[in-house]
Amino acid sequence: MEFGIFGWWLMLAALFQLSAIHACLREEREALLRLKDSVNSPYDLFTSWNSSQEGRDCCDWKRVVCDNTTGLVIELHLDHLITVITLNASLFIPFQELNYLDLSYNAISGWAPNEGVQRLSGLSKIEVLYLDVNSINESFLSSLGQFLSLKKLFFRANHLDLPINIPISELGRLKNLQELYLDNSYIDKSFLSKVGVMTSLNVLKISNCRLNGSLPIVQGLCELMNLRELDLSHNNFEGILPSCLANMTQLRIFDISSNRFNGSIDLSPLPCLKSLEYLDLSHNYFNPIKFSSFLNLSKLEVIFSDGNTLVDETLSQRWIPSFQLKAFSCSSCFSTKSSRIITRFLHYQFDLQELHLPHNNLVGQFPTWLLENNTRLEVLNLRNNSFTGTLQLPSHHMPNLSLLDISFNHIQGPIPTNFGLIFPNLEVLNISKNDFEGVIPFSFGNLASLTFLDMSSNNFSGTIPENLTMGCSSLFYLRLSKNHLSGQLFPANSNLTALKSLYLDNNHFSGEISHSLSNLTNLEVINFSNNNLLGMLPRWMGNLMSLVDIAITKNQLEGPIPVELCNLQYLSFLDLSHNNLSGFIPSCSNWSLIKHVHLNKNRLTGSITSAFKGCSFLVTLNLRDNYLTGNIPNWIGNLSSLSILLLKANYFQGKIPFQICLLEQLSLLDLSDNSFSGQIPHCLSNIPFEPTYTKSKVLGLGIISFSSFNMSSILQSAMIMNKHSMYVFNDPYYILPSVEVLQEVEFSTKNRILSYKGDILNYMSGIDLSCNKLEGEIPPELGDLSSIHALNLSFNNLTGSIPTSFSKLNQIESLDLSNNNLDGIIPPQLIELNSLAVFNVAHNNFWGTTPERKAQFGTFDESSYEGNPLLCGLPLHKACTKIQPPSNIPTDDKGDEACGFMDLEVFYVSFAVSYMTMLLGIVAILYINPHWRRAWFNFVELCISTCYYIVGINTRKLSSFRIV
Repeated sequence: MEFGIFGWWLMLAALFQLSAIHACLREEREALLRLKDSVNSPYDLFTSWNSSQEGRDCCDWKRVVCDNTTGLVIELHLDHLITVITLNASLFIPFQELNYLDLSYNAISGWAPNEGVQRLSGLSKIEVLYLDVNSINESFLSSLGQFLSLKKLFFRANHLDLPINIPISELGRLKNLQELYLDNSYIDKSFLSKVGVMTSLNVLKISNCRLNGSLPIVQGLCELMNLRELDLSHNNFEGILPSCLANMTQLRIFDISSNRFNGSIDLSPLPCLKSLEYLDLSHNYFNPIKFSSFLNLSKLEVIFSDGNTLVDETLSQRWIPSFQLKAFSCSSCFSTKSSRIITRFLHYQFDLQELHLPHNNLVGQFPTWLLENNTRLEVLNLRNNSFTGTLQLPSHHMPNLSLLDISFNHIQGPIPTNFGLIFPNLEVLNISKNDFEGVIPFSFGNLASLTFLDMSSNNFSGTIPENLTMGCSSLFYLRLSKNHLSGQLFPANSNLTALKSLYLDNNHFSGEISHSLSNLTNLEVINFSNNNLLGMLPRWMGNLMSLVDIAITKNQLEGPIPVELCNLQYLSFLDLSHNNLSGFIPSCSNWSLIKHVHLNKNRLTGSITSAFKGCSFLVTLNLRDNYLTGNIPNWIGNLSSLSILLLKANYFQGKIPFQICLLEQLSLLDLSDNSFSGQIPHCLSNIPFEPTYTKSKVLGLGIISFSSFNMSSILQSAMIMNKHSMYVFNDPYYILPSVEVLQEVEFSTKNRILSYKGDILNYMSGIDLSCNKLEGEIPPELGDLSSIHALNLSFNNLTGSIPTSFSKLNQIESLDLSNNNLDGIIPPQLIELNSLAVFNVAHNNFWGTTPERKAQFGTFDESSYEGNPLLCGLPLHKACTKIQPPSNIPTDDKGDEACGFMDLEVFYVSFAVSYMTMLLGIVAILYINPHWRRAWFNFVELCISTCYYIVGINTRKLSSFRIV
């Protein structure tokens, strides 16, 4: 019994000792707490690091990994601390068994004074070191050799102004280093001549490191015989590939994309690299690449050759490729007419998982055989080619296909009804810009995994099927724009709870905006423009709190703008133009982020005293063609980002406030067709009137990645490592098309109203103050607006002469000063305006000779000068015989219908039409109704008798008077 008790005590002691072994050491726990105190981070990343009884075992702390046997700390994950500036090396000395240290995504610039990397000589077991995304300088790297056991060094994206020059002595001590990642860091170009001392390297990635020149031929890079992965992409390397690369017989992944390499692939070392599995040659200057160059590369599984000219010799020679590709990309690489048909070597490929052939102008029928042959295909991108005919589907299901892009082709006919059954797991479908017709198949309801659907710019008709809105529950982007769809805007039942972007514009939808949309609470973008929608803007739109862009222009909506829209605090783009909306513009204090507002061509009334007062990010304010009244408020000067201000055709009055001159970003100003009075502000010259980037934000859809890409393990790891950066630059990885809600504005120039949309707004600038009651002289300071393209001051009461400073309007294309009271001579210096296309000074009091008919002024006809009686010279039909003195002859009142004046021609025509219409109406009524006809004839007879009686009596009286 006693022995048993003693045995239990021994067992408990052993268990206690065992538990003590598994717990972290006291000195390591204290060192971790000191490390925590040294980090001044705005984020509480060390909540589990504490000295309480519950937290005594630091092996349970987050970011800490201990050895299961010894209990010693072997890994520290100290990434994303953000605010670390210098590092104290002494803090890491207690961790003698540390083999993994992650310090990435901080602001490390070096070591603390006297606490440099030399103090880490005891940490000889570190094998993996992450230093990505810091600001580490050369001095930090001067002692890398301290880490004698280092196998993997990650030194990517260090933000430095000077190139990193790692001493060759330190590189030579890294004899165990197997993987070196220097992507997106500024590397000294001598690095490649030193790198050969690291003989154990099998992975070297120096992408986007600002390297240039040719590759070293004798030493350096070519000495790395054990390399399995080499990435030199996105630099400025040039010349031919050195022949010594052929010695890298173990190389499996080779990426030299986005450089300036040239020469022949046949004469390069590439055909000798028989272990190659992944090859990226994209965006270089190689001679036409022949498929026969890869004839002996039997292990090749990935070829990317975007931007190079590629020749498919199987068109003229009979050979069967020795490789079976898993991924092939050739964007913009078939240039010859013989290669415009889809490349024949693909007929021998049966294991493809990704195929990208966009922008090649390939012709022929849709290549259904590609789907028949490659049953495991995941991605098929045939965007922007010239395929014709109908869409024929394979005879079998394709459960792996997740992306299909056949947009920008000429495929026609209906979509097969079994489409959703053949591709049940489709995630991205883009068939826009084709000639498809018919209805949307019900089988689309089977696409439960679909996230992106673009069917725009086709000829689809019918309604949106309820199967689509109920079955595609994962859909976050839906674009059906520019078709012939009709009926209700959206089905009554919908399960699209993930939907963020909805484009239904340019169709034939009618009725009111569907209430079913109120359930789509994640919506960020809606575009219902150019349909036949009726009724009022629904108040429930104010509950869609994620809305950023709203475009419902060119419909028949009526009623007020709901005040509930003020709840949309993230709203950036609002276009409700070309409707019948009425009432006041609501004052929305929540619209602090709004950038573009288009409410033009409605029936809005009232003033804008406080409507946009707090919208400090406003770029576009378009309120033209309404019934707005009052003055321009003084707070307009606070809208420092305002670039487009259009208030034309309202009932604004008062003086133009000088606060407008504070809008330094202004490029288009239209205050025409109002009742503004007073003088033109001289300070308008303070505004550069340079076109600025004014379109709405780009709604980038991001990048689609396919983690299920089934390649061999090394290829899969390579794709994962490269995928993030390569998706950004290369076509092989599909980037969802960026879609914009483009704003469109109208501006009068060159004697007509022009519409400016999208990017063209970046090139247009102008001022239109016409058709007001402005008076006084034209400020000569306006001549300083050297970047302006259009200036219209017509139909005002301006006096004085044309400032000679207008000769400095170097970019002016349209200058209209007509219908004022201007006088004096037309400055001859104006002939220096070489960009001038429209010039109008008609109906003023100018005298003297017209400008010399040189350059642009040789193109202006008589209409540019008419209505100035004392003006002479060509193109007027009045010769200048002597100098004409100035005169106070008033200008004639020949007007412009655009400013409310009557056009006599139009008046005469309309009067004649009205008269004939009334006469024919009377004749028709008398012909139909005999009672009215008799009454009319009796009335006419009575009138004639009465007139005869009156005339006869008066005539007799006059005769009697004369006789008397």
